[in-house]
Amino acid sequence: MSSKHYFPDTAVNTLVPRFLSALVAANPALALIPEQRVVLNTNHRPSQVTLISGGGSGHEPAWSGYVGDGLLSAVACGDIFASPSMKQVLASIASVPSDKGTILLITNYTGDKLHFGLAAERALAGGFSKKVVVLPATDDVSIGRSKCEKVGRRGLAGNVITMKILGAAAAKEYSFERCVEIGTAVNAQLVSIGSALDHCHVPGRQNHDEIGDDVCVVGAGIHNEPGALKVSPFPPVEDLISQLLILICDQNDKERAFVKFNKSDDTVLLINNYGGLSNLELGALTQETLAQLEKQWNIKPTKIYTGCFETSLNGPGFSITLCNLTIAAAESNTSVLELMGLLADETKAPAWPNVLSNTSTKDARKDTPMVDIEKKTEISPEEDINVEPKLLDATIRLACERAIASEPNLTKWDMVMGDGDCGEAVKGVSEAILKILDAGTADSGSIFAVLYSIIDAVDDMGGTLGAIFGILLAAFATSLRSRRGEANRDLMSVFAPSLTHAVESLKLHTGARVGDRTVMDVLLPFQETLEKERDMGKAVYVAEKAAEGTRELKPKFGRASYVGEGGEEQKLPDPGAWALMEMVKGIYDASTK
Repeated sequence: MSSKHYFPDTAVNTLVPRFLSALVAANPALALIPEQRVVLNTNHRPSQVTLISGGGSGHEPAWSGYVGDGLLSAVACGDIFASPSMKQVLASIASVPSDKGTILLITNYTGDKLHFGLAAERALAGGFSKKVVVLPATDDVSIGRSKCEKVGRRGLAGNVITMKILGAAAAKEYSFERCVEIGTAVNAQLVSIGSALDHCHVPGRQNHDEIGDDVCVVGAGIHNEPGALKVSPFPPVEDLISQLLILICDQNDKERAFVKFNKSDDTVLLINNYGGLSNLELGALTQETLAQLEKQWNIKPTKIYTGCFETSLNGPGFSITLCNLTIAAAESNTSVLELMGLLADETKAPAWPNVLSNTSTKDARKDTPMVDIEKKTEISPEEDINVEPKLLDATIRLACERAIASEPNLTKWDMVMGDGDCGEAVKGVSEAILKILDAGTADSGSIFAVLYSIIDAVDDMGGTLGAIFGILLAAFATSLRSRRGEANRDLMSVFAPSLTHAVESLKLHTGARVGDRTVMDVLLPFQETLEKERDMGKAVYVAEKAAEGTRELKPKFGRASYVGEGGEEQKLPDPGAWALMEMVKGIYDASTK
């Protein structure tokens, strides 16, 4: 792995805006919103479904290179190997509006799921799109069923097949529901496995791990993470390809037989270069893969792609993807001919192979749209829900004060079992909300005025807990607006079902449930009790017991899940769960004074 770069001393993330500027300069149909690092297609039509992707940078040409007619409408580009923020994704949604709806096609990683999920809820709440669906790509088979049942399989390069089919479908003005149906079916018929000779090297970073000369990685990801298996001594390439194909084709492997392949099925083969292999070597790997597919598995791909589709900077590795179009067609009520036609349809996205997309740089460019994601959601007096102003201020204020008072413990607990930032994040957002109250936001008694201001504050919270709170509150606001007419009877008759709806929306974006030692251990029983009993006191009592009960739980999500078994010193409450308990208890205590 070479550590030499043309930008050796440059902060790595300054390379991202320079790359995006160059991409847009070379492709006049594209536009860039620099402050949000959003690349968009200026020819996008509101009459078609909006298709948005994105993720961490470093995977070029994914995803910015796939923006253009017949493919993506826009992308949001994060830092190197880091998810874009909610505001970046929301800006991409706002920049390419659709009369039909928006599909967010992402790779299945926690940061992407949460931030794109939060943006989806904010887009619905803010009126940027009337329908939004997050479609995570889950094609990696390196981690078996039993280990990935909570979070799902990772996303690898197979997502570009789904992306191309959906991009063409959107260009033909398929309905939103039809696009979602086809995308879901194609994604379910994807399997991928990666291999690498070494890690990639990130410009400006030191202390990279290295893989020995006599070692080959099987199950390599695209973020420099450790592979599923290290093979040593280095195997002959025939043996390596055989091992990789067993992982994606063997129907007797209960852990990895995600897709069935029959002899007569139409399949797509995609060989993806991680960025550091020569075209010559990639071609030889493709030939060996084709030979073994036919000889050992009776699979003769109907369509073959090979090249750099989703890289890992200069990573010396590759991945193999197979997609069963026959089953995907049956599951989506289409035909193989139709899916093949969508794959073959013209696109002007600059990075898609075999397409001449550039026009003259002297041609007049279309203006970059002005995007205002900070605009406040307007609530008419008829839509608003009003309560006694002093009570509204007091309940939110005490919730924040309780959360701030718990910060030392939250930080101490998170230093043992997490990243150590939970306490500071909770304290920071609570202080921001107190400033909102001090400015008199609650003086009108408008629940929506306070709620949307809190949502804005939570947007800047960051971290997993911030994304979870953001999704929950945005979905809660959307549901609350739809139930405004019921508020005249009893606030609890509106709040309880709205919270239930919000929790169900949140479950679409996280696999965490009761027993996983997360904030969900308090949120779910609190919501269920509130829905069933319509009694805040009983719900808070259940939340207190649940928060205390997290001491005995083994973490299954995030860094805490792999810091070790630990002993009595690790029998601490989950800080996120405890923070939520303090907040809801503060709301209840203030309301009963």
